[in-house]
Amino acid sequence: MTAVRQSSGMILVDAGMSFPDEEMPGIDLVLPDFTFLREHADELKGVVLTHGHEDHVGSLPYLLREFNVPVYGTKLTLGLVRSKLQEFGIKKGDLREIKAGDTQNLGGFGLEFINVNHSIPDAIAIAIRTTAGLILFSGDYKIDLTPIEGDPMDLGRLAELGNEGVLAYFGDSTNSERPGFVPSERIVGETLNDVFQKAKGRIIVASFASHIHRVSQVVEAAKKHNRLVGVAGRSMVRNVQIARDLGYLDLPDNMFVDQQRDFGRIPDSEIVVMMTGSQGEPLAALSRVANGTHRSIEAGPGDTVVIAAHPIPGNERGVSRTINNLMKRGAEVCYSPLMPVHVSGHAAQEEQKIVLSLLKPRYLVPVHGEFRHLRHHANTAMTLGIPEENIFILENGDRLEFKNGKARRDESVSAGMFLVDGGGLAEGASGVMRERQQLSEDGMFIVVARVNAQNGQLLGPPDLISRGFVSPQGSNGLMEQSTETVRKTLERTAKGRVTDRGELKNAVRKDLSSFLSNKTGKRPIILPLIVEV
Repeated sequence: MTAVRQSSGMILVDAGMSFPDEEMPGIDLVLPDFTFLREHADELKGVVLTHGHEDHVGSLPYLLREFNVPVYGTKLTLGLVRSKLQEFGIKKGDLREIKAGDTQNLGGFGLEFINVNHSIPDAIAIAIRTTAGLILFSGDYKIDLTPIEGDPMDLGRLAELGNEGVLAYFGDSTNSERPGFVPSERIVGETLNDVFQKAKGRIIVASFASHIHRVSQVVEAAKKHNRLVGVAGRSMVRNVQIARDLGYLDLPDNMFVDQQRDFGRIPDSEIVVMMTGSQGEPLAALSRVANGTHRSIEAGPGDTVVIAAHPIPGNERGVSRTINNLMKRGAEVCYSPLMPVHVSGHAAQEEQKIVLSLLKPRYLVPVHGEFRHLRHHANTAMTLGIPEENIFILENGDRLEFKNGKARRDESVSAGMFLVDGGGLAEGASGVMRERQQLSEDGMFIVVARVNAQNGQLLGPPDLISRGFVSPQGSNGLMEQSTETVRKTLERTAKGRVTDRGELKNAVRKDLSSFLSNKTGKRPIILPLIVEV
């Protein structure tokens, strides 16, 4: 989510989310921090979306709960957004449809929408005319001269804008480490055709639910080889229905198996099932099939499973586990790099060079991807003559000011992340995450002590309960020593006539934590329970 602000107001380019990593146990989603927006709520004029992937639209339901502003996007993008809003009980969103080639004025900003290619239809770049000059956001893109849907990327319009003069280019960096060009999406269609040709039994294809191009290619292969199409996984079912309703997926009713319970009634050689789980997500459909816990699909010998996506960094272990479990069940598994079952939707270095050469921006701001990707995009730009001092690699919260044709870093703004835990925002989540991480690494100690309410005297030995730290049987006397440490602490506080439960808990926590750290090198979470009698 990027805020563009001038004297006439402020607009947002995209409003995405990300998924938790292994250091965020129990967290469902990661959202951008809205603090800066709250501070300037009266200036916010609207949101402009580049495409419908979750990392660009996922935080919209949370955003629109607070800010009643219009949202501009292409037909499919708004179709996906509308479905998300309905899930969150937001029945009325001010959604305004645009298409590539349109222009729009929003809050004093002149907007122009330019067709690009990506792994989802209706993706656009956005040119924004500001009081400081023309800036351009590429969105996610690749240069595909033979796209399976729609027109090739509008390089001619980018060249015209470059001749007009681009002050700053905010360019997709996700694939900037990769030399050369990214192959056309049509390559995957050829691979799928070979897989369908050879498969004798059931075919299962796992993909991102929002990768409509991939779903479309599976449907076309199914038509060619006379197979029916089934869909599993909540987000896949939803997105396939949206794409059908809006005309982006040609899947006739007589080919579509609507109910999962019907999958087993169709001969294996006559069906292909599209499902979620290409990233090894534990609760996704493919993972449940691999684990044997899916209610209507059981993988086995004769089945062919295609994992039509690369693992996102951090997901490699989950994907590998899924592949192993499927193979143990006897299924044949096709995955990258063994077969070209996936191509990226993001530009490689030579494509980035083409766009940079056409736009000829005075300043480059690499966006999208990890820091190393931003750095590689900057290196590519420097080979084309863009000076290093005209390239700004920004962190979350960094602010860049353009004035009189010059750019400079300004004071940073409030930024960070909000964590969604069980459907609610986990405010103050840094402390919660530290505790969860500590629990996962060092476990927990519960101390139950009964004391006299009048004088704080200990009434019998304290009880200690260990969870995820040591077992009483294998503690080698540690539990007994810990009990003695607590007893001595409470005897000392009783002599000092400490009766406040809060002070007693702090004393127990401090002394026991110090003892366990010295003995084991670990610091479990300690929960003292003081029962006054």
